[in-house]
Amino acid sequence: MALSYTFPASGHRNITARHSTTLEFTKDTELTEKGDCIIAVGAQFSFDELKRFLSCKKVVVTVTAAGITDRIIACPNPGFNSDHEIVIRKASFTSPRTFATSADKAAVSLSRLLIGQITKGRPIEISIRHIE
Repeated sequence: MALSYTFPASGHRNITARHSTTLEFTKDTELTEKGDCIIAVGAQFSFDELKRFLSCKKVVVTVTAAGITDRIIACPNPGFNSDHEIVIRKASFTSPRTFATSADKAAVSLSRLLIGQITKGRPIEISIRHIE
C-alpha cells in the first residue's frame, strides 16, 4: 500500500504565490505580502507523519482548494526537521525547514485558478503520497 498523508490548511488574502524557486506551508495564521513563497497558512500537519516520507525517493504533493487541484513532484530531504514549516524547493539547497527538493513547481508555477481560491481564504487540503 502506498504511503500517504493528508492535512488541512487555510488560504489567506495576502498570499501572492510569486516565488520562482520555492513554496511553503506554515502553521502561522497570519502573513504579509513579503512571504511570496507561502501558499497555505494554519497548516495542521504532524512532524511525525511527515518523517515517514523522508526515506522515499519521490513524493507527489497535491494541493486542493474549492475543487481546484495542482500537484508538485519532489524528492524528500532526509534532513527535514521542522514542526512549523514545510518548504519545497526547485533547487537542491536544504535546511531543516526543507521538506523536499528538485521540485517540478514552485509557488509561481501553481495554477492561478487555485491561487485565486486560496487568496479568498478558502480551506485547503494538502496530500502527500509516496510515488517512488
